[in-house]
Amino acid sequence: MKKRLLIVGFMLAISATLHAQYKTITKKDANGFTYEIVENDPSKARVYTLANGLKVYLAQNHDEPRIQTYIPVRTGSNNDPEDSTGLAHYLEHMLFKGTSNLGTVNWEVEKKLIKQISDLYEAHKKETDPEKKKALYKKIDEISKEASQYAVANEYDKSVASIGASGTNAHTWFDETVYKNVIPSNELEKFLMIEKERFSELVLRLFHTELEAVYEEFNRGQDSDYRGTYQKMMELLFPTTNYGMQTTIGTSDHLKNPSMEAIHNYFDEYYVPNNIAVVLVGDLEFDPTIQLVNQYFGSMKKGAQPKEYVAVEPALTKIQVAEVFSPQSERVEIGFRLGGVKTEDATYLSLIDMLLSNGQAGLIDLDVNQKQRALYAGSSPMIMKDYSVHKFTGMPNEGQSLDEVRDILLAELEKIKKGEFDEWLLDAVVNEFKKNSMKALESNDAMATEMYEAFIHGRTWEEAVAEIDKMAKITKADVVKFANEKYGDNYALVYKRQGENKDLVRVENPGITPIDLNRESESTFYKELNSVKVADIQPEFVDFDKAIKKSKIGKLGGTMYFIENVTNDLATVTYIANVGSDHDKKLSLAIGYLDYLGTNKYSAADIRKEFYKLGVDYSFSADTEKTYITLSGLKENIPAGISLLEHLLTDAKADKEAYANLVDQILKSRFDAKSSKGGIQSALNSYIVSGGELSRFKDILSEEELKGINPEELVKLVHSFSDYNQDVFYYGNDLTTTKKAIEKHHNLGKNKVAPEKRVYAEPVTTGNVYFAPYDMVQAEISYRGREMKFDKDLLATSSVFNNYFGAGMASVVFQEIRESKSLAYSAYAYYKNAGKADRYNYVMAYVGTQANKLTQAVDAMMELMNKMPEAEGQFVNAKNSVLKNIATQRYTKAQIFYYWLSLQEKGIDYDINKDMYKQIQEMEMKDLVEFFNKHVKGKTFNVGLLGKKENLDWKSVKKYGEVKELTLEDLFGY
Repeated sequence: MKKRLLIVGFMLAISATLHAQYKTITKKDANGFTYEIVENDPSKARVYTLANGLKVYLAQNHDEPRIQTYIPVRTGSNNDPEDSTGLAHYLEHMLFKGTSNLGTVNWEVEKKLIKQISDLYEAHKKETDPEKKKALYKKIDEISKEASQYAVANEYDKSVASIGASGTNAHTWFDETVYKNVIPSNELEKFLMIEKERFSELVLRLFHTELEAVYEEFNRGQDSDYRGTYQKMMELLFPTTNYGMQTTIGTSDHLKNPSMEAIHNYFDEYYVPNNIAVVLVGDLEFDPTIQLVNQYFGSMKKGAQPKEYVAVEPALTKIQVAEVFSPQSERVEIGFRLGGVKTEDATYLSLIDMLLSNGQAGLIDLDVNQKQRALYAGSSPMIMKDYSVHKFTGMPNEGQSLDEVRDILLAELEKIKKGEFDEWLLDAVVNEFKKNSMKALESNDAMATEMYEAFIHGRTWEEAVAEIDKMAKITKADVVKFANEKYGDNYALVYKRQGENKDLVRVENPGITPIDLNRESESTFYKELNSVKVADIQPEFVDFDKAIKKSKIGKLGGTMYFIENVTNDLATVTYIANVGSDHDKKLSLAIGYLDYLGTNKYSAADIRKEFYKLGVDYSFSADTEKTYITLSGLKENIPAGISLLEHLLTDAKADKEAYANLVDQILKSRFDAKSSKGGIQSALNSYIVSGGELSRFKDILSEEELKGINPEELVKLVHSFSDYNQDVFYYGNDLTTTKKAIEKHHNLGKNKVAPEKRVYAEPVTTGNVYFAPYDMVQAEISYRGREMKFDKDLLATSSVFNNYFGAGMASVVFQEIRESKSLAYSAYAYYKNAGKADRYNYVMAYVGTQANKLTQAVDAMMELMNKMPEAEGQFVNAKNSVLKNIATQRYTKAQIFYYWLSLQEKGIDYDINKDMYKQIQEMEMKDLVEFFNKHVKGKTFNVGLLGKKENLDWKSVKKYGEVKELTLEDLFGY
């Protein structure tokens, strides 16, 4: 009876806003702008439509003086011409290249050269003779070099960096192209100046170098294990429409044979204001903001309504099957095709997916993962404009076939169709959506994402706001009926098998002549932008003594830290013990084992169900020196969650079969990691830091040790965890009740002494090159150079150095390696400060490039690491960008505590940003040069190289140091 009351209490706590009446209301502001709001919308968002058709979405959040911006365009790769796939994505890249005003020092001369390049590309596209195509490309390269004399590379990136923007990026998908920035709120007008200029005109400047960078992105996709299965799944589900017939990145042939004219035509059709939205969420005031948006974007001329691609597929009447091969471990994927975002299918899909796989108490979570019937199983929704996909993924245990995993996944779906799930689970899932919606209100990015997705999908804001209420009205009978109608023998089945990928495309190095960067040049637009004065935002530094309340808790006098949640009724409790994996390697194993254990009162599955009924999440994590146990949920259910968690910690019962299965799964995961590109890269990065000596990565329990452990020992470790003295952090608004519940139910320590901590060496990097073979198109090279131990006095200079040198699109490394030489899609270098006072800093760098460009890429990177280009204007830009980021940084809510905790681990007891801000204000270019000369120049690096051995120029590789080819056993230690 008591458990049922708790469930009802949780339901009543949030039902006030469920079943609210949502109604769109049209209003006018003081300046006559018409906008729409949705009655009972907790975000209080406004949606405007300008005279030219441009949509503007605005929402307020005054937690920090920043605004999340998205500019979505309602077009994507589904609108690519059949003979120019990848066009929408490539156009997205070109929107960073400027206009006739931005990014040029002499447009009249430059535009004539760009026209010549365009004409040559048209001839190149039509030419079929390979030698004549090469000759045309050589001519394109020559004229591109000449045209680059008049271009200012990355001036868009410099422009947004100058206003303190961060997160500058964009993405393209089937139905959308979205451009993103986070800006200081006082720089809104300058941001709108930049974006209006950007979207008003297309100039295909520095075209062939960026095209090669996109091709490197294509190569990265070829090396992605999951990209291959994803594409095959889409081909099976969408055999006649662009969702399956075309890919967003495009084909190799189309990327190598572009048409600049086709790209211009595409831009002119789709990049019109009536097909674009401006989304702004953050520290803004409605009336002046819409005035500014209208001032800049309102002058754009409305275009003809672009043609809308509508996908219509014939019904799937049988199971579609395919195989995909790669070196990585096996898995099976199943996909069902359902209706798009505006259909009821999308709502049911979201609900059924959570019934199956919510990470805690879904049918797959409990019946498969918790019972260890597969190495991993899960499901996820992909909701698009015209269709949706419900994807299921399963990875086999050792000795288990993919067909067995397939059958296990389909059996869980069959339970939905038969109604074999508890009624309370449906209610709990809806509540989980509501709780996540409450969290989204605190995130500018989450709210802005909801808005741009509504625009892309043609949904009204009312439809978006009312979605959870709509879901809450669905009954169990409705779910069963829907599942039986939609989920039959109409799915795609992809077997991902281990083997050689014979579909990889390997092409010649085109031999691009490096273009001019003109770092110190500035366009007229850029000068005008920088002449606009705005009122500065003054930084605010955290006074931890005021922000974090402290009191004693427990008989041993532990500390309870408290920050009040004034936003909503969500709460979090975290227990923190000063014992971690460096003290006891078995600790992480014991924490993982706990997931599979029950108690005298509950089975392991029932424990998860009880937490999910409460709407309380729990998690355990152990880092090197601390262990954290966290509970989060609605404040009124936290005390019950505390009691339930304590019951699990103190009453968990060993299960020998569960432990044996866990060991088997650990060993299978280790085996799979040795065939995974990501796993090998992680192992290689660890190896080059340790120089092959014992590291945390390799110092793990051996197979023999794992099998020799008595599971009772692990359970005792769990039971005795609370004997270590603990501090508590509480974020919420009911301190008194929560503190009483903790003191009543939780053991806060018995002065148990932690085992001696293992110390791992961080040896001096000695200049070795370590090679790990992997069958891939690209080659990836990583650099690690050990520096001095953590020093807080380096934080200010290193932050400006990273911004200037190698940690962004306006940085020297990005410009030289990607923009000028087109040698990589991803290249970076930065100074990494240690996270703890007793650890070392590192100079780190990375280049991922086509294997036959490796020598050039390495030469370019090492040249930069030994001679930093000096550009005063770029330095000032980097300096001001960092200052503006500090000035607009606001640590709020629970962030304050974790920021303070991170500083404590560095031996700092105050907000270090205060020192950094002052030091950066006084910084000059010579300080950056001095930092580079002392900490980067001439650094001896250990180098990690990952690639296919046969594709590499070993004569060139060996000149960078003594090469040691590593085996998988060398890398992983097993």
